[in-house]
Amino acid sequence: MFHHIHPYPPFIPESATKLIVGTLPPPRFTTGELKEGDVDFCYGSRDGQLWPILDMIFGLDLKFETTAEAIEQREHFLIKRGIGICDMVASARREKVDASDIGMLEVELRDLVAVLQQNHKIDTLLFTGGNSKNGPEYFFRRKLKEYNISLKLVSNKVPRIHTLQLPDNGRIVKTVSLIAPSGAANRAVGTLLDYKKMKDKFPEKTTIDFRVAQYRPFF
Repeated sequence: MFHHIHPYPPFIPESATKLIVGTLPPPRFTTGELKEGDVDFCYGSRDGQLWPILDMIFGLDLKFETTAEAIEQREHFLIKRGIGICDMVASARREKVDASDIGMLEVELRDLVAVLQQNHKIDTLLFTGGNSKNGPEYFFRRKLKEYNISLKLVSNKVPRIHTLQLPDNGRIVKTVSLIAPSGAANRAVGTLLDYKKMKDKFPEKTTIDFRVAQYRPFF
């Protein structure tokens, strides 16, 4: 059984007020067998859409290649914008070596509550996926139970928004469950009424354009 270990520690600038939260990068990032066009950094898969989305929102002119410059571009952006990245999963086991969340077994979680308690400026968690099984919000809710903390619903419209209150100082943290920036989530995007309305009005628009519009207010 493949031991899928997260290859990157949390990247949290001192200035961070927002935290991007996913699960795990594809297994090739654990083994170091990257493909051409991958970036050796969080969300660096050439098949992923997070960095292309942020590139479109902020006009970053990012490089999508396995170079130190590509990594530095992303680190500089995160530091400048006060955004950190801390995925929920430290490691998991897989019978099938792929990147699906549902295929993760024997999952070991990072303690995101402790991360929040240690980083007092963070007021927003941006989940790159919702509450479906083995998604980032799903795992976060599991961790919250250990602290007897619950999420309070603010908006049930996609992207769903919740708040929570930390027990150490009563700080309120907002969570936003964005549509996952992956090709696998495109089918779900296609079923959304707002996406269908966008396509009717602007047929040339794509699922990435839809995500850009969704992500922009929260970044």
